[in-house]
Amino acid sequence: MRIPVNILKVHPDAVIPEYKTAGACAFDFTLIEDATVEPGELARFRTGLVMCVPKDHALIIASRSSMPKKTGLIIPHGFGLIEEDYCGPDDELLLQAMNPTDQPIMVKKGDRLMQGLIVPIARVRFEEVSALETPTRGGFGSTG
Repeated sequence: MRIPVNILKVHPDAVIPEYKTAGACAFDFTLIEDATVEPGELARFRTGLVMCVPKDHALIIASRSSMPKKTGLIIPHGFGLIEEDYCGPDDELLLQAMNPTDQPIMVKKGDRLMQGLIVPIARVRFEEVSALETPTRGGFGSTG
């Protein structure tokens, strides 16, 4: 199934994401500018794109598996989450990364550090209860 996704280039150097193999579940984002990330710094990299996530879906932004090894950068919160209503003409996708090393890290225009995955979202209805019938498993970390 191919879900249509509207995408706007807000910079002439922006690259429309693509799946790199027939079996890929995620598509790569390309940086449009060189940058240096100082030790301990949190940086945001431009993609030059506004992506309109389909209704009842979300865009998950994850590190490409090579990013930490090739650059030393990490995503400080593990992944990025873009909701369907982040789609205005000025809502450019920015890729956020942190330099946990003690050396500056340089990235270049054209680098592909992160990837995106569009996933369906189930909306829930919370129902407060006065007690739970399932037994306690033992708390955080209880399975070893």
